[in-house]
Amino acid sequence: MSRIHTVSFDLWDTVFVDDSDEPKRRAQGLAPKAAERRELLYRFLSRHAPIERALVDCAYDTADAAFWHVWRNQHVTWTVRERLRIILAGLKRELPDDELAELVRLHEEMELRVRPDLAPGVADALRALAGRYKLAVVSDAIFTPGWALRELLAGYGLKDLFAAFAFSDEVGRSKPAREMFEHAARAAGCRLEEMVHVGDREHNDVIGARNAGCRAVLVTVVKDRGSQGTQADAVCRDYRDLPAIIASLDGE
Repeated sequence: MSRIHTVSFDLWDTVFVDDSDEPKRRAQGLAPKAAERRELLYRFLSRHAPIERALVDCAYDTADAAFWHVWRNQHVTWTVRERLRIILAGLKRELPDDELAELVRLHEEMELRVRPDLAPGVADALRALAGRYKLAVVSDAIFTPGWALRELLAGYGLKDLFAAFAFSDEVGRSKPAREMFEHAARAAGCRLEEMVHVGDREHNDVIGARNAGCRAVLVTVVKDRGSQGTQADAVCRDYRDLPAIIASLDGE
């Protein structure tokens, strides 16, 4: 079996704790992110003509349902701009280009203004692994695009540990599509069989990686999404164990 050259990481519920920003938002008197997105669109549209908030919410909910269907079944991640254009088309409304750009920006920066927490122990594990392997990110971008996810990593002093990035809004496909893992491997300068992917979702991170020719480690540090039946090469329940797990997969 090939030696390990690159260790790639999912981000949400692997490096960052998804929705850990919501308690911080409540403490600051802010609405949940989903409600703020709908309120933003309602405010922007109301500048030009009256519209019912319930209608905006319905259109947004419908577009969200369509997004999740395409993401899960066609392995494509619509950008925020695409999602907003779909909502506007459904409402038969338009926004000036500069206002649409501002609305997109406010959506994309939401998790930069109130930031999610790191998974316990992940920073130390990343730093330990970066001394021995190239590191990569292979992550879907739902509302927060690749440029903002890089900034989140930079804010925690972790971005420079990574040599390669594959974000679904930039690659044009989303996990478990093979293209995501191929993009990361090319950027890291390795073959797929020389890469181990670390993530929390069986379908996206484990089966996706293995079908692409990589090895996979299922992480349950934030959430255990069914480790008992996993097809992963290993399970990591504590990030203190990850460097040893990777070393074992590397034949050491």
